[in-house]
Amino acid sequence: MSGVLEILLHVDRYLLDVVAAYGAWVYPLLFLIVFAETGLVVTPFLPGDSLLFAAGAVAAIGVLDVRIALAALLAAAIIGDGVNYAIGRAAGGRLLRAAQTDPRWRRWLNPEHVARAHEFFERHGGKAVVIARFVPIVRTFVPFVAGAAAMSYPSFTLYNVGGAVMWVGLCVGAGYAFGNVPIVKENFSLVALGIVAVSILPMLVEYLRHRRTAL
Repeated sequence: MSGVLEILLHVDRYLLDVVAAYGAWVYPLLFLIVFAETGLVVTPFLPGDSLLFAAGAVAAIGVLDVRIALAALLAAAIIGDGVNYAIGRAAGGRLLRAAQTDPRWRRWLNPEHVARAHEFFERHGGKAVVIARFVPIVRTFVPFVAGAAAMSYPSFTLYNVGGAVMWVGLCVGAGYAFGNVPIVKENFSLVALGIVAVSILPMLVEYLRHRRTAL
Protein backbone atom coordinates (compact mmCIF):
# COMPACT_ATOMS: atom_id res chain seq x y z
CA MET A 1 0.00 0.00 0.00
CA SER A 2 2.81 2.38 0.86
CA GLY A 3 4.38 1.69 -2.53
CA VAL A 4 1.16 2.62 -4.33
CA LEU A 5 0.88 5.81 -2.26
CA GLU A 6 4.48 6.71 -3.04
CA ILE A 7 3.85 6.35 -6.79
CA LEU A 8 0.59 8.32 -6.55
CA LEU A 9 2.20 11.21 -4.68
CA HIS A 10 5.27 11.26 -6.91
CA VAL A 11 3.90 9.98 -10.21
CA ASP A 12 5.72 12.85 -11.91
CA ARG A 13 9.03 11.16 -11.02
CA TYR A 14 7.88 7.65 -11.94
CA LEU A 15 5.83 8.51 -15.02
CA LEU A 16 8.08 6.66 -17.46
CA ASP A 17 7.84 3.51 -15.34
CA VAL A 18 4.07 3.91 -14.95
CA VAL A 19 3.63 4.17 -18.72
CA ALA A 20 5.80 1.09 -19.22
CA ALA A 21 3.72 -0.85 -16.71
CA TYR A 22 0.19 0.30 -17.56
CA GLY A 23 0.32 1.61 -21.12
CA ALA A 24 -2.76 3.56 -22.22
CA TRP A 25 -4.21 3.44 -18.68
CA VAL A 26 -1.82 6.27 -17.86
CA TYR A 27 -4.16 8.78 -19.58
CA PRO A 28 -7.07 8.19 -17.15
CA LEU A 29 -4.53 8.26 -14.32
CA LEU A 30 -3.23 11.66 -15.44
CA PHE A 31 -6.81 12.90 -15.67
CA LEU A 32 -7.70 11.69 -12.16
CA ILE A 33 -4.60 13.15 -10.50
CA VAL A 34 -4.96 16.60 -12.08
CA PHE A 35 -8.72 16.56 -11.47
CA ALA A 36 -8.17 15.77 -7.77
CA GLU A 37 -5.36 18.33 -7.40
CA THR A 38 -7.47 21.11 -8.88
CA GLY A 39 -10.96 19.98 -7.90
CA LEU A 40 -10.77 18.70 -4.32
CA VAL A 41 -9.62 20.98 -1.50
CA VAL A 42 -8.47 17.94 0.50
CA THR A 43 -5.78 16.91 -2.04
CA PRO A 44 -3.58 19.98 -2.70
CA PHE A 45 -0.50 17.81 -2.07
CA LEU A 46 -0.81 15.92 -5.37
CA PRO A 47 1.64 16.85 -8.16
CA GLY A 48 0.46 19.55 -10.56
CA ASP A 49 3.00 21.62 -12.53
CA SER A 50 5.64 18.92 -12.30
CA LEU A 51 3.23 16.24 -13.55
CA LEU A 52 2.30 18.33 -16.59
CA PHE A 53 5.98 18.96 -17.29
CA ALA A 54 6.78 15.25 -16.94
CA ALA A 55 3.90 14.32 -19.26
CA GLY A 56 5.26 16.67 -21.92
CA ALA A 57 8.79 15.33 -21.53
CA VAL A 58 7.64 11.70 -21.76
CA ALA A 59 5.51 12.56 -24.81
CA ALA A 60 8.55 14.16 -26.45
CA ILE A 61 10.42 10.85 -26.45
CA GLY A 62 7.44 9.13 -28.07
CA VAL A 63 6.15 7.20 -25.05
CA LEU A 64 2.89 9.16 -24.77
CA ASP A 65 0.67 10.66 -27.47
CA VAL A 66 0.94 14.38 -26.73
CA ARG A 67 -2.50 15.10 -28.24
CA ILE A 68 -4.28 12.62 -25.97
CA ALA A 69 -2.25 13.77 -22.97
CA LEU A 70 -3.11 17.41 -23.63
CA ALA A 71 -6.81 16.61 -24.05
CA ALA A 72 -6.93 14.55 -20.84
CA LEU A 73 -5.01 17.11 -18.78
CA LEU A 74 -6.96 20.09 -20.14
CA ALA A 75 -10.29 18.39 -19.45
CA ALA A 76 -9.14 17.48 -15.93
CA ALA A 77 -8.04 21.05 -15.19
CA ILE A 78 -11.28 22.62 -16.44
CA ILE A 79 -13.62 20.08 -14.85
CA GLY A 80 -11.61 20.06 -11.62
CA ASP A 81 -11.88 23.81 -11.12
CA GLY A 82 -15.56 23.67 -12.07
CA VAL A 83 -16.29 21.03 -9.43
CA ASN A 84 -14.27 22.94 -6.85
CA TYR A 85 -16.24 26.12 -7.60
CA ALA A 86 -19.53 24.20 -7.28
CA ILE A 87 -18.50 22.77 -3.91
CA GLY A 88 -17.51 26.22 -2.68
CA ARG A 89 -20.77 27.72 -3.95
CA ALA A 90 -22.93 24.99 -2.36
CA ALA A 91 -21.20 24.31 0.92
CA GLY A 92 -18.21 26.65 1.27
CA GLY A 93 -19.45 28.45 4.37
CA ARG A 94 -20.37 25.26 6.21
CA LEU A 95 -17.06 23.59 5.37
CA LEU A 96 -15.06 26.62 6.50
CA ARG A 97 -16.92 26.82 9.80
CA ALA A 98 -16.35 23.10 10.33
CA ALA A 99 -12.62 23.52 9.65
CA GLN A 100 -12.41 26.31 12.24
CA THR A 101 -14.12 24.32 15.01
CA ASP A 102 -13.51 20.65 14.25
CA PRO A 103 -9.89 19.36 14.32
CA ARG A 104 -10.83 16.51 11.97
CA TRP A 105 -11.92 18.95 9.28
CA ARG A 106 -9.01 21.28 10.04
CA ARG A 107 -6.62 18.50 9.08
CA TRP A 108 -8.16 18.24 5.60
CA LEU A 109 -9.24 21.85 5.01
CA ASN A 110 -6.40 24.01 6.30
CA PRO A 111 -7.83 27.44 7.30
CA GLU A 112 -4.45 29.05 6.58
CA HIS A 113 -4.52 27.80 3.01
CA VAL A 114 -8.08 29.06 2.59
CA ALA A 115 -7.16 32.47 4.04
CA ARG A 116 -4.17 32.69 1.70
CA ALA A 117 -6.36 31.84 -1.28
CA HIS A 118 -9.03 34.33 -0.16
CA GLU A 119 -6.42 37.09 0.10
CA PHE A 120 -5.11 36.11 -3.33
CA PHE A 121 -8.65 36.23 -4.77
CA GLU A 122 -9.40 39.60 -3.19
CA ARG A 123 -6.15 41.08 -4.48
CA HIS A 124 -6.47 39.88 -8.07
CA GLY A 125 -10.24 39.50 -8.54
CA GLY A 126 -11.34 37.24 -11.38
CA LYS A 127 -7.78 37.14 -12.74
CA ALA A 128 -6.86 35.17 -9.62
CA VAL A 129 -8.49 32.10 -11.19
CA VAL A 130 -5.95 32.34 -14.02
CA ILE A 131 -2.91 33.42 -11.99
CA ALA A 132 -3.54 30.80 -9.29
CA ARG A 133 -3.07 28.03 -11.86
CA PHE A 134 0.66 28.64 -11.56
CA VAL A 135 0.82 28.77 -7.74
CA PRO A 136 0.79 25.42 -5.89
CA ILE A 137 -1.70 25.12 -3.00
CA VAL A 138 -3.36 28.42 -3.99
CA ARG A 139 -4.36 26.71 -7.25
CA THR A 140 -6.45 24.20 -5.31
CA PHE A 141 -8.23 26.68 -3.06
CA VAL A 142 -8.98 29.71 -5.28
CA PRO A 143 -11.86 28.02 -7.21
CA PHE A 144 -13.37 26.98 -3.87
CA VAL A 145 -13.08 30.54 -2.56
CA ALA A 146 -14.53 31.91 -5.83
CA GLY A 147 -17.55 29.67 -5.38
CA ALA A 148 -17.95 30.57 -1.71
CA ALA A 149 -17.74 34.27 -2.68
CA ALA A 150 -20.53 33.70 -5.26
CA MET A 151 -18.44 34.82 -8.21
CA SER A 152 -20.55 34.93 -11.40
CA TYR A 153 -20.44 31.47 -13.00
CA PRO A 154 -20.04 32.77 -16.60
CA SER A 155 -17.10 34.94 -15.50
CA PHE A 156 -15.58 32.08 -13.54
CA THR A 157 -15.94 29.74 -16.52
CA LEU A 158 -14.21 32.22 -18.83
CA TYR A 159 -11.23 32.56 -16.47
CA ASN A 160 -11.27 28.84 -15.71
CA VAL A 161 -11.00 27.77 -19.34
CA GLY A 162 -8.48 30.48 -20.21
CA GLY A 163 -6.30 29.65 -17.21
CA ALA A 164 -6.45 25.92 -17.91
CA VAL A 165 -5.36 26.39 -21.53
CA MET A 166 -2.43 28.57 -20.44
CA TRP A 167 -1.36 26.32 -17.56
CA VAL A 168 -1.59 22.99 -19.36
CA GLY A 169 -0.22 24.39 -22.62
CA LEU A 170 2.79 26.09 -21.05
CA CYS A 171 3.75 23.30 -18.64
CA VAL A 172 3.24 20.42 -21.07
CA GLY A 173 4.82 22.47 -23.86
CA ALA A 174 7.88 23.20 -21.72
CA GLY A 175 8.28 19.53 -20.94
CA TYR A 176 7.79 18.59 -24.59
CA ALA A 177 10.39 21.09 -25.77
CA PHE A 178 12.85 20.07 -23.06
CA GLY A 179 12.28 16.39 -23.75
CA ASN A 180 13.12 16.88 -27.42
CA VAL A 181 16.70 17.88 -26.59
CA PRO A 182 18.89 14.96 -27.74
CA ILE A 183 20.81 14.75 -24.48
CA VAL A 184 17.54 14.30 -22.60
CA LYS A 185 16.45 11.48 -24.88
CA GLU A 186 19.71 9.71 -24.11
CA ASN A 187 19.66 10.51 -20.39
CA PHE A 188 16.10 10.88 -19.14
CA SER A 189 17.28 11.42 -15.56
CA LEU A 190 18.00 15.03 -16.53
CA VAL A 191 14.26 15.52 -16.79
CA ALA A 192 14.06 15.05 -13.02
CA LEU A 193 16.09 18.25 -12.63
CA GLY A 194 13.62 20.10 -14.81
CA ILE A 195 10.72 18.68 -12.81
CA VAL A 196 12.27 19.89 -9.57
CA ALA A 197 12.85 23.36 -11.06
CA VAL A 198 9.27 23.61 -12.36
CA SER A 199 7.94 22.52 -8.97
CA ILE A 200 10.01 24.92 -6.92
CA LEU A 201 9.88 28.05 -9.09
CA PRO A 202 6.19 29.01 -8.51
CA MET A 203 6.56 28.52 -4.75
CA LEU A 204 9.73 30.64 -4.75
CA VAL A 205 8.01 33.44 -6.68
CA GLU A 206 5.02 33.41 -4.32
CA TYR A 207 7.31 33.37 -1.26
CA LEU A 208 9.28 36.37 -2.53
CA ARG A 209 6.06 38.23 -3.36
CA HIS A 210 4.64 37.50 0.11
CA ARG A 211 7.92 38.56 1.75
CA ARG A 212 7.96 41.82 -0.21
CA THR A 213 4.35 42.56 0.84
CA ALA A 214 5.17 41.86 4.50
CA LEU A 215 8.07 44.32 4.50
